[in-house]
Amino acid sequence: MVRFCLLIALSLVTGLAFSQERAIQKFISDSSMMHASVSLCIKDSENGEIVSEFNKGTSLIPASVMKLITSGAALELLGPQHTFRTIIGYTGTLNRRTGRLSGDIVIKGGGDPALGSEYFRDHYADFIDRWVSSIKTIGIKRIDGRIITDDSYYDYFPVSDKWQWEDLGNYYGAGVYGLSVFDNTVEIHLSTSSDNTTPVILRINPGGYNYNFLNSLITSGSTDEGYVLAAPYSTSGWLKGSVPAGEEDFILKGSMSDPPLFIAGLLNEKLKDSGIKIKERPTTVRLEGRNVSLNPEIISELESPPLSDIIEVLNHESVNLFAETLLKELGKRFRGNGSADSGLVVISDFLRNTGIQVDGMYIGDGSGLSPRTAINSEALTDFLSFMKNKGEYFPIYFNSLPEAGKEGTLKAYFRDVAFESRMRAKSGSMGRVRCYAGYIRANSGRNIVFTSLVNTFSGSSQHVISGIEEIIRDIILYK
Repeated sequence: MVRFCLLIALSLVTGLAFSQERAIQKFISDSSMMHASVSLCIKDSENGEIVSEFNKGTSLIPASVMKLITSGAALELLGPQHTFRTIIGYTGTLNRRTGRLSGDIVIKGGGDPALGSEYFRDHYADFIDRWVSSIKTIGIKRIDGRIITDDSYYDYFPVSDKWQWEDLGNYYGAGVYGLSVFDNTVEIHLSTSSDNTTPVILRINPGGYNYNFLNSLITSGSTDEGYVLAAPYSTSGWLKGSVPAGEEDFILKGSMSDPPLFIAGLLNEKLKDSGIKIKERPTTVRLEGRNVSLNPEIISELESPPLSDIIEVLNHESVNLFAETLLKELGKRFRGNGSADSGLVVISDFLRNTGIQVDGMYIGDGSGLSPRTAINSEALTDFLSFMKNKGEYFPIYFNSLPEAGKEGTLKAYFRDVAFESRMRAKSGSMGRVRCYAGYIRANSGRNIVFTSLVNTFSGSSQHVISGIEEIIRDIILYK
């Protein structure tokens, strides 16, 4: 009888293992995978045992799952309560009797990536009006200088040199500046009519953003294939591709070319509207060519939400700007240099100190937008295990990942009942790239970490996603 039970148990285990391997083999042998590269690693998070793997050491483009490393390193090194500060102040002499400032109003950036962000509307509500009010409260009525943004907190290279040109002008290619505002994003409102016509630009938000776009868009069908081509610090760019026909107000999002100059101009206009006279034109430290940052007399300070809140938005909504800012912040805090290159050194050192095998990891940016960034599935899976077992702030990190089928970038995927309350993960996608990595709790109670990287597949992305879903579903049900 005992022998019979053992045979039944053995056959059951063998069958479950076969089911798992069958799902993987079915996935990689699909016709859409004929020219694809796949790296898959699934491990028990408690003991490190490999549950399943396929080419786990092969380095592939991770797309936005790269944010798991950037956000994890930032959380562990900076701490969840880390904040950014933006200062309003003045230089020169203020005659409080006449209200005349013989100097400048300074907006001193502190690297806050969320200033005025759509994701933190309540936190920053009417912040520019509050700046105006604080300036008037100390009695300033006339400025014999200008509004100047001190944007020297980070370097003056807003975007990675490893990004593609076609990404730079789009909202997801927004650069990192010493002062960022409104997600460094502009909305181009278009009116579109019938197919093969040129859309009309209705307006650009935020108001006051002066930029010249050569409009080469056409209307076609119902899909958005429109792109903005523009470079940081430029004053003109191009709109190309196609946008849906028959839209009264279609919004194409682009990246802001010079947020520090824009915010200086916006405050300049707000102060003038309030009755304050300003002698000179708004500018920035970069444009003035100053080598040191300004140290103004402080009028008011604006503090960002804590890093824990910023990271939750970063991973739920996959915000490249937030990830790239954290990369520079790491460089600023730990190497005294607010550059992406310094941040990459900090992350590499952090990974080595955690014991992660960094051979075969080619990290070129913080967000994964660069097609030159490459990692392997085992290294990322091991990093996730480190965060769970040794990370000081793992509960915050874990909750920053969207829940399958319910939140953020996973809201439309992994919606089968099998995934409910059992999976949190980060997605990553770009042209012919689909990746997922995160945490699973199997029906057996086993805690599992996984990474799935798929590059250069053919066919639809939905077909690839369905294959990954089947693999993860089997893990949950049978492991």
